[in-house]
Amino acid sequence: MTILVKSIFEFIGTLVLVLLGDGVCAATSLNKSKAQGAGWTVVTLGWGFAVMCGVFIAGPYSGAHLNPAVTVGLAFAGSFPWCDVLPYCVAQMAGGFLGAVLVYLFYKDHYDATPDGSTKLGTFCTAPAIRNRWRNFFCEFVGTALLVFVILLFATEGNTPAVGMGALGAFPVTCLIMSIGMSLGGATGYAINPARDLAPRLAHAVLPIKDKRDSDWGYSWIPVAGPMAGGVFAALVYLLLINF
Repeated sequence: MTILVKSIFEFIGTLVLVLLGDGVCAATSLNKSKAQGAGWTVVTLGWGFAVMCGVFIAGPYSGAHLNPAVTVGLAFAGSFPWCDVLPYCVAQMAGGFLGAVLVYLFYKDHYDATPDGSTKLGTFCTAPAIRNRWRNFFCEFVGTALLVFVILLFATEGNTPAVGMGALGAFPVTCLIMSIGMSLGGATGYAINPARDLAPRLAHAVLPIKDKRDSDWGYSWIPVAGPMAGGVFAALVYLLLINF
């Protein structure tokens, strides 16, 4: 299968992931939404099912990385070719951007009915519950390291055409995402994926959202650097263990 086809499925899978993931954030947060106030459990379930849908779409074709931190981590572990890293990451970022744009168009009336700019920003990207940048970085690092480590440790060749979240199968990875969100998501909102955070943050910055606030660029490096570092760390630990 060509890298173009794989990248297209990474794009579509990540688009659906962010459409449904940011969609549940919008549904539970924005004014006059029937789901407003549904709470953290619904958000974590929604994100888990969002990943599941992305995996079903992309798994058979690209391995369903859907996350630059996963792609880079797998490359460091020797489970993914370095020459394909850039096309995958570009596709994931583009999918995340368009997915966020679609959420805005879908909930446009509700964005207009919500005066609080921070609530609107929170439907696009993450923010810490307590702003402590190095602790926030650590939280994103640990959450992503766990994600990539589990993918590497339990994925076996032959499950899917390529190693990625799809190699775990849709149901196990859904449970993994839900577990990370419920257990480790309370501190930072568990971005654990630059394409889930930076790409929608860029969409927030350029969209004509009524009464929007700034896109919190001072924090934006943490949901990128933390997951990328966590993915690399997980790969190095995995290599150490299998070569021990």
